[in-house]
Order: sequence, then C-alpha cells, then structure tokens
Amino acid sequence: MALSLAISPCPNDTFVFDALVHGRVPGAPPVEVTFADVDVTNTAAERGAFDLVKVSYAALPWLLDDYHLLPCGGALGRGCGPLVLTRADADRVDLGGATVAVPGDRTTAYLLFRLWSAGQPPARIEIVPFHEIMPGVAAGRYDAGLVIHEARFTYHRHGLTALVDLGEWWESDTGLPIPLGAILARKGAVDPVAAAGWIRESVRQAWADPAASREYVLAHAQEMEPDVVDRHIGLYVNEFTADLGDAGFAAVEALLGRAADAGLVPQTSSSRATAWTS
Repeated sequence: MALSLAISPCPNDTFVFDALVHGRVPGAPPVEVTFADVDVTNTAAERGAFDLVKVSYAALPWLLDDYHLLPCGGALGRGCGPLVLTRADADRVDLGGATVAVPGDRTTAYLLFRLWSAGQPPARIEIVPFHEIMPGVAAGRYDAGLVIHEARFTYHRHGLTALVDLGEWWESDTGLPIPLGAILARKGAVDPVAAAGWIRESVRQAWADPAASREYVLAHAQEMEPDVVDRHIGLYVNEFTADLGDAGFAAVEALLGRAADAGLVPQTSSSRATAWTS
C-alpha cells in the first residue's frame, strides 16, 4: 500500500522528498503526496490524516501521543528565522496597538513571535494565508506581518522593512538553531526507523544530484525565480535536515519548554524521549 505524505510545495520540501516520491529510494513503498501550507498540515495531523507529515515544531505538544518525531527531513537552521515586517514608511519601533497578520496560530513562527512580544503584545492578530501577508502589509490592511521562508529574500520588493528577525533574536538569546518544521510518522502506520532511513536516502540523493529534482522543485515553487529557489534550498536544507543531532533536539526542547513555562503550549515530555532517534 502507498504511504500518504503531506508536505509544503516549498523548494526545501520538494528537494528533500523528490527521490522518495518518485520511487528512487530502494525498499521504500509508493508514496502519495498532498501539498499544503503548514497551518493546514498541523490541523490535518491532529486528525491522523497522513502517514508522514510535515508540521510546525510548535504543534508537537498536541501530536506526540499519535506520532513519532523523526530526526531528519525537517527544517532547522541558523540565519533562517521568521521576520516581522512593517511598511518602510511606517517608522515603527514596536507593535503597541498594531494589527499583525500571521500565517497560523500553531506555527513555530507565531510561537516565536509570542515569546518575543510577551512584554508588549499587539492589539490584534489575524490569521492570513501566507501569500497575502506581504501585499496586505504593503496596502495598509495590517500594521505588520509575520513571514517565513522565501519572504526573507523578497520583502524589499513590497516596500517593507524588517522590524525584527526572530531567528537572530532566538539565536542570540539561546545560542541554538531555530526549529521550524518537523517530519512526523504516524504510530501504527509506518515504521519510524524505516521511514527515517528512506528520508535520509532521499536527502543524500538530492545533495548528490541536485539536477535530478530541478523540474519537480520548480513545478511547485509558486512562480519563485530560480535564484530565489536556490537560496531557499541552500538556507533550509542543511546538516539538520540529515540529522537533528544534539543541537537540534536541544533547540526543540528549549522552544517547547519556554513556551510551556509561558503557558503558550501544553507541557510535554522531552522531544528526545518521545522521538525515535538513531
């Protein structure tokens, strides 16, 4: 039987999973792919909708009873954090009284934002599809917007400026990488040890022959220019994609621990204790 996989159409996901999706990983079963924004997959995972699924690390406290956290395939890194953007002519120094557009209420970006803004939270939060955030801020519908991924390469085109880089804030405060997206395997549906092996082989092939995935990546890149695609992959597909390692797990534990202490997520046991790790 085919395994169901839900990932985003972003270049880092299509690059990582190309070999697995297209049957080039020895011993792996056929895979049926669903593409969706992470806010959608976070919700779908709560329903047990997929065997393998990309979710926000911020959603783990609601999911680890039913899923294994895999130590590979996800998105962690340095210098790749979410940005809080405002209009360049707004001359804002904080978000007091502001309406802020965010891409989802259980995204890691929003959790980092809540930790950063705890001392002076904005007046209003609106959940907005990711592709509408920058145009909405530029048009004045929102005072600020929380963005991720390729937006860090393109926000200047919308006349926007970064009020804060939440990745820089997190790294300077903790010394740890930013945990953004995780790959989960549904308990009872897929062997996590085997799944991690398939994903690592898919990553290995992607790095060994980047041209093999190029057509697939560009087909789902939402009209992104090739140079932005390349920068996106270079930033988000890194050593932590192949193996979270000690630093990766420490970052996850720090994020969820701080959030739980602040009452933003349920208390959860150590991510290392609940994950399958190699």
